[in-house]
Amino acid sequence: LVRLLPQEDVVYFGDTARLPYGAKSRETIIRYSIENTTFLIQKNIKMMVVACNTASAHALEDLQQKFSIPMVGVIGPGAECAVRTTRNGRIGVLGTKGTINSQSYQRAILQLDSKAEVFSVACPLFVPLVEEGCIDHPAARLIAREYLQPLKERGIDTLLWGCTHYPLLEMLIRSQMGGGVEIVDSAISCA
Repeated sequence: LVRLLPQEDVVYFGDTARLPYGAKSRETIIRYSIENTTFLIQKNIKMMVVACNTASAHALEDLQQKFSIPMVGVIGPGAECAVRTTRNGRIGVLGTKGTINSQSYQRAILQLDSKAEVFSVACPLFVPLVEEGCIDHPAARLIAREYLQPLKERGIDTLLWGCTHYPLLEMLIRSQMGGGVEIVDSAISCA
C-alpha cells in the first residue's frame, strides 16, 4: 500500500499481542476487530483495510455495519485474482483454521466461477514457524510437505495464500509445490 499510494499516510496496526487469530472463535475475532477498528478510527483514518484473512472472513461485514468509514477486506480481491490466474480451474487455498473453516474463499471463488474446483488446506503450524523464525528449518520443510502434498495430488495450478504470514514462507512453499503453480497473494491483490 505504501508503494502504491505514496501520497497517503498509512497507519498500521498489527495485533501481535493477541495473535494468531486463526485459532480463535468467530466471536473473539469480531470483538478484537471492533476494538482494533475503534483504536484506528481514533487516529482519524479515512479508510481501513482489514488485512488479516481471518478477520476479513469473520468480522468484515460486522465492521462495515458498525462503522461508517469505507472498509475493504482481502477475501474478495484474492478470490478475483485466483479466478483470473487459474488455467485449469483447480485452485488451492492455504489459510489458518479460522479462515479455512469459514469457507469464505471457497464461496467467493465459486461466486465468480461456479465451475472452479477449490481445495482448501488449514495450515495451523505456518504462523508459529514464521513467528519463531523457523522458515528454513528441516521441520518447516516436513510440515510444508504434509500440508501441500494433497494440493499437488489434486493438480492445482493456482495457490492462494490466505494469511499475511505466508509470503514469508514463499521459498519454502515454492520449493514444495514445484514449477507450474502460480501463487496469488491476497494482500497484493487487495492493495
